[in-house]
Amino acid sequence: MMWQRILKASEPLVLALVPLLMLWSAWTGSAISGGLALLAAAVAILFMFARIEAGKPALRQMMPVACLSALAAAGRILFAAVPDVKPVSAIAILSGALLGPESGFAVGAFAALLSNFFFGQGAWTPLQMYAWGLVGYLGGVLARHGLLHSKWQLAVSGVLSGLLYGAILNGWYVLGYVRPLVPETVIAAFLAGLPLDLVHGLSTAGFLLLVWIPWGRSLRRALARYD
Repeated sequence: MMWQRILKASEPLVLALVPLLMLWSAWTGSAISGGLALLAAAVAILFMFARIEAGKPALRQMMPVACLSALAAAGRILFAAVPDVKPVSAIAILSGALLGPESGFAVGAFAALLSNFFFGQGAWTPLQMYAWGLVGYLGGVLARHGLLHSKWQLAVSGVLSGLLYGAILNGWYVLGYVRPLVPETVIAAFLAGLPLDLVHGLSTAGFLLLVWIPWGRSLRRALARYD
């Protein structure tokens, strides 16, 4: 029990490690900043998976995570022709709200990993896993504090999730490939990606408003039925 409590208390710090390291790397101009961000993302992912494993979940508890991960990955592939219109963030947020923050993280991370077998694996995969996992985790935290009850709360969380995902991926791109690393080039790189991030956020808000009630009702029924 003590180990469980330590892991639980460490979650926010470990998840904050990636953006904090990115900010530190940008401030110091470290030559290996992109690699450090990848390493921090990998550490955060492994920690969260260890956190879930430490809880020794039963198969019936993991099945919703597996199904929602596959559904999110399939949805990303289905919308492959439409840039940045993906249901992954919406499904991750819904998963976090109904199954808990850790499960939301797992759904987002596994969805990125699975769908990249179609889109292509690469150095970006850990950052995508972390970013979508973080979206799902924060969805669970918001739901626990009663911040996903109304339609406008869902819409705002959807838009912000797209901006958060974009900030993490754009930040890694800036640290790894933009030179010289000065305020002007950093701002230009983020502004170039802002339209796509807004499309991602707005589409996530739309998906959330579309599936929140029917999917939420079905998932609650299944969770109650199978304990």
